[in-house]
Amino acid sequence: MNKYLKHIIILVVALIALNVISSKVYKRFDLTSDNRYTLSDSSIEIIKDTDSPIVVDVFLEGEDFPSEFRRLKNETKQLLEEFQAENSNIVFKFLNPLEDESTRESNIQQLTQRGLTPMQLSVQEQGKSTQAVIFPWALASYNGQTVTIPLVKNKIGASQQELVNNSVQHLEYAFADGFSKLIKPKRKKIAILKGNNQLEDKYLVDFAKKLKEYYYIAPFTLDSVASNPQNTLKAIGAFDLIISAKPTKAFTEEEKLVLDQYTMNGGKSLWLIDAVAMEKDSLYNASGKNYAVPRDLNLTDFFFKYGVRINPYMVSTLYSAPITLAMGEGSQSQFQHLKWPYSPLAGSSSNHPIVNNLNLVRFDFANQIDTLKNNLNKTILLQSAPLTKLEGTPREVSLELVTKEQNPQVFNKGNQTLAVLLEGEFPSVYENRIKPFNINNAKIKSPPTKMIVIADGDVIKNDVIRNTPQELGFDRWTGQTYGNKEFLLNAVNYLLDDNGLINIRSKEIAVAFLNQQKIASEKTKWQLINILLPLTLLAAFGFVFNYLRKKRYAS
Repeated sequence: MNKYLKHIIILVVALIALNVISSKVYKRFDLTSDNRYTLSDSSIEIIKDTDSPIVVDVFLEGEDFPSEFRRLKNETKQLLEEFQAENSNIVFKFLNPLEDESTRESNIQQLTQRGLTPMQLSVQEQGKSTQAVIFPWALASYNGQTVTIPLVKNKIGASQQELVNNSVQHLEYAFADGFSKLIKPKRKKIAILKGNNQLEDKYLVDFAKKLKEYYYIAPFTLDSVASNPQNTLKAIGAFDLIISAKPTKAFTEEEKLVLDQYTMNGGKSLWLIDAVAMEKDSLYNASGKNYAVPRDLNLTDFFFKYGVRINPYMVSTLYSAPITLAMGEGSQSQFQHLKWPYSPLAGSSSNHPIVNNLNLVRFDFANQIDTLKNNLNKTILLQSAPLTKLEGTPREVSLELVTKEQNPQVFNKGNQTLAVLLEGEFPSVYENRIKPFNINNAKIKSPPTKMIVIADGDVIKNDVIRNTPQELGFDRWTGQTYGNKEFLLNAVNYLLDDNGLINIRSKEIAVAFLNQQKIASEKTKWQLINILLPLTLLAAFGFVFNYLRKKRYAS
């Protein structure tokens, strides 16, 4: 008896010790093939030192969600649990703003005013089709500040399953980006170049507002080059990145030397260049036509030395954004969305973090980029669709084009490069050339740096309606939101070496979904199998058991 009691005591002590140890030592294991529940080092770095609560309210709660969005909810919850496992100050809860009928409308209004727009979904389950409204957003709050976190990653033409798959891949980036805005202070500075008739501020408002969430930004004019080029070069060197958005006035040699030496000193730059002078607004006149002509910005040798050439051709493609025109006479006229080949929709099959899982980007009167051989690494970021043709200039452009049937056979130039990334040690444009002014310690080769060239200035241009800037990439006529803002933000993040965040976007996650049509069509079959088959097997077992029992004990 004493021996038996001794064993019981040892067992109890062992169990208590095991529980104490397990409460102190905690480890999570990710057994998925794509490591979807393993946070990247960048995400962990963002939250690791946070010593105040980050409260996350997720609005993915409800009973009438489609199965795809229930999957998104579960993946969001799992991801937040991973963040919480790394730092217990991450606190989250799921809310349903539409649950209470008495407050439903006021909640919708309040959330919409904060920029959390609802989504209308088609729910097709069990052979029935219904409509559901959801708010695929989260709000994260930290030390009195709040940021919005989008949970759905839109992509033109995507089904609901593809939409959710894209969104699940984007989740870690979305939350890491939101936490970074709350926790990490701004450090780097961006100069928006002025002085060469770049886009007016009102056309840059939306993107500038987005950039301010991450960086310091300020205008910078090159006008002082003419009087004091040395000071201008010194002043521009204080910025980590320069952006030149659609210049229309030619650069002087003095200005080019300053920009060249900025690059030679390791400066990053983003160029949005129109090699053809043509504006869509200029077509909305009595004749409905205008002439596209080459635009000389005196930058040909500048970009040629770096390995790219922007050609004065207009890229025309059958895969493009529509133009909206009033068709008809007088009171009978109606707005129609018509095919317009001069607004290419550009995409990429690359998995580069700038364009991975990116929505289509809208261009207007884009030009073609050629890449030239040199020692710089070149990455094609965006291309037109294969059904593309190149139109030389000068050329008349008329709105009458929308009434004509296009012949696909003439769109035979294949994919055309519209945006390219240059990386490496840049050679100076003024190597072995007479410089327009004397410069101290002029360099002929840069340290490793980066530059992005985009062959259209309208990519960064937001619409302005009644003096009110609109969201960049949003088409108010069709309701489509293109990927312009995300593409440019990714480009800036990459140029400024914010690779921690942007590399999260390269994470590939495969989400498996049930086939709802197959479920509906085979519903009865599987119900019979799951209900009748076990009963049949049980009855057969009972019959055989009783038969064998009677046979054995009959005598």
